[in-house]
Amino acid sequence: MELLERQFPIESPDRPLQLRSAKDYAKQLSVHVNYLNRAVKEVTGKSTTGHISDRITLEAKSILQHTDWNISEVAYALGFEYPTYFNNFFKKHTGATPTSLRA
Repeated sequence: MELLERQFPIESPDRPLQLRSAKDYAKQLSVHVNYLNRAVKEVTGKSTTGHISDRITLEAKSILQHTDWNISEVAYALGFEYPTYFNNFFKKHTGATPTSLRA
């Protein structure tokens, strides 16, 4: 959890999120991804991916509300390869589009 929180806040679109998946975190912690997933689930009751997604969603909301970055810059800063992937992710997790949140 500490490793996840250390990546935030994202302060510039030029310095994107480095660790985006459970596999990335497991590698950084030098443990197998299955071990990480099992340990996180036992302690928190929630999957590693769930924690990562929730934190990325929270950061996306913050960036959208407090910066004038365009949607593409937000997407790339959060580690998404394409803005469309970010739009789909955001809508799935919030029920709203990034543009509608900002409006």
